Amino acid sequence: MELKECMFQAFCPLGEKVMEREFAALVEQCGRGDREVRVDSRQVRTGDIFVAVPGAKEDGSRFIPLAVAAGAAVIVCRPEAAEEATARLAGCQVVHHSNPREALWRLAEARWHSNLLSIKVLGVTGTNGKTTCSYLLERLFSQAGYTPGVIGTVNYRWPGHVEPAPLTTPDALSVHSMLSRMSKAGTDVAIMEISSHAIDQQRVYGVPFSGSIFTNLTQDHLDYHRDMESYFKVKARLFLELPKHNKAMAINADDVWGQRLLELCPGALSFGLQKKPSDKRHLWGELLSADKDGCHLRMHYETRQWELRSPLVGAFNASNLLAVQAMALDMGLEPASFKALETFTGVSGRLERIENMQGYNVFVDYAHTPDALENVLKALRNAGFQRIITVFGCGGNRDRAKRPLMGEAVARWSDVAVLTSDNPRFEKPEAILEDVLPGLRKAKSVVVEVDRKQATLKALNMIEKSDALLIAGKGHENYQIVNGVKHHYSDQEVVREFFHCA
Repeated sequence: MELKECMFQAFCPLGEKVMEREFAALVEQCGRGDREVRVDSRQVRTGDIFVAVPGAKEDGSRFIPLAVAAGAAVIVCRPEAAEEATARLAGCQVVHHSNPREALWRLAEARWHSNLLSIKVLGVTGTNGKTTCSYLLERLFSQAGYTPGVIGTVNYRWPGHVEPAPLTTPDALSVHSMLSRMSKAGTDVAIMEISSHAIDQQRVYGVPFSGSIFTNLTQDHLDYHRDMESYFKVKARLFLELPKHNKAMAINADDVWGQRLLELCPGALSFGLQKKPSDKRHLWGELLSADKDGCHLRMHYETRQWELRSPLVGAFNASNLLAVQAMALDMGLEPASFKALETFTGVSGRLERIENMQGYNVFVDYAHTPDALENVLKALRNAGFQRIITVFGCGGNRDRAKRPLMGEAVARWSDVAVLTSDNPRFEKPEAILEDVLPGLRKAKSVVVEVDRKQATLKALNMIEKSDALLIAGKGHENYQIVNGVKHHYSDQEVVREFFHCA
C-alpha cells in the first residue's frame, strides 16, 4: 500500500511539489559534494546518484537494477519508469523527474559549480568548420596570453591533460566536470565544438557560454533531425536559449541559414566573404587570393582594415578565419593579435597535405557531407591542379538521403571518382555504394572498390605530379567501424606506407 501511495503521489499536483522538493534537496547535496552523479551503471559506487537518461539506442531505466546492485543510494528517473518498484523495494530512494536529461545537467552544474567558474566558454556550432575554428581559436587565444582548453572532435585537452574524443561533445556530466577540471588546471578560455545532437540532448545546458559561433548549415544528420528546418531550430537554441543571454555571437552571413539566425539575433556580429550593408555590424573578408599556397584576406570592420595571409587552402577556410576573427573582436581582442593565425598550418585530417619525397599532392580530409566535399574539391580545383582524383565513401547507419548528393559533388568537381567504404557500421558496404552510384552518373571516370585500402592504393597508382588526390571522409580517424567493431585504419598511414615515408 505504501508503494502504491508513493506511485500515485508522483502523478498528482501534490506529488509534483514533492518531486520538486526531493530534487531540490538532491541538487543541494550535489552542491556540497555529498554525492557523486552517474549515468553509467558500471561506474556506480555506494551512495551515488544514478540518473536514468533515455538515449537514442538505450534507455537508462533498463540499468536501474544494476545501479541499485552496485550501491546507488538515489535513482532519478521518469515517473513511468517500469523498474521503479525494484529500486524502491531495494531500499533505494527514487526521485521522479519528467526530463532526466534536464535533471542530469542541473545536478552536474551543482556538483561542479560550473555556473560560478571564471572561465570563458566559447561554443562553435555548424555542419562544417567546427574543428578548424576550434584549433584557430586555441592558437589565437594562446598567442594573446590566455591558457585555452578544447573539447572537440579530435580530443579533449587542457594543460596537463589530453584524451581521445569518442564524441564531438560528451554527455552533460562530462562537460561540466571537464570545465571544472580545466579551471583548476589554469585554463581561462574553454573552446567547445557543439554538435546538434548535444544541443538537442541537453548535453551543454547549464554551460555559461561567453560566446558562440555559427559556421554554416548544410545537409547532415537528417536521420536524426528529419528535415533541415528541425536541424536549424536545434542549432539556433545555442544562440537563443543557452546562457549567457549577453554572450558574444559571430554568425556567417554568407550562409542562408546564418541569415535566418541573424534575423533572430540582431545584436550578433556577422561575418562573410560578401560585403554587407553598413547599418549592421559586419566583418567583411575581401578574398584577395586563394591558391595552392593558401589564402590572402583583407578584413574590413567598421573603420578599420587589416590583412592576413594564411597557409590554409580554400574559400571555406577563409570563412573559418573570418569566424574566428569575428568572435575574437566581440570578445575584445584587437586585430593586431590576429597575426598569430598566419602560422597556423592546419588540423589533422582537415585538408591535410601528406608530405612525401616524391612530391605528389595528396590530401586527407574529414569531409563527409555533400557541402563539405564540394567546398574542399572546389578549393583544390581553384588551386590549379590539372586533375583531381577523389577517394570517398559514405558512413553506414546515417542519413541515406545525402549519399547520392555526395556522389554528385564528387562527379561535379573530380576527374576520377574512386568510390569505396567509409565506416559501414552495421550496413553492408555494397548496399551503401549502391546508394551513392546514382549521384555518379555524370562522373568523367568511376572506380568502385569496396576495400578502402585497395581503393586508396589504386588512386595512388593513378596520380601524376600535376594532380591532386583527395582522400575524403575519415580525416583524423584511425579506425574503421565494420559490423559495430572498430578496426585500426588510417588513411594517412596507407599513404605514407605507399611512399615509404618515415
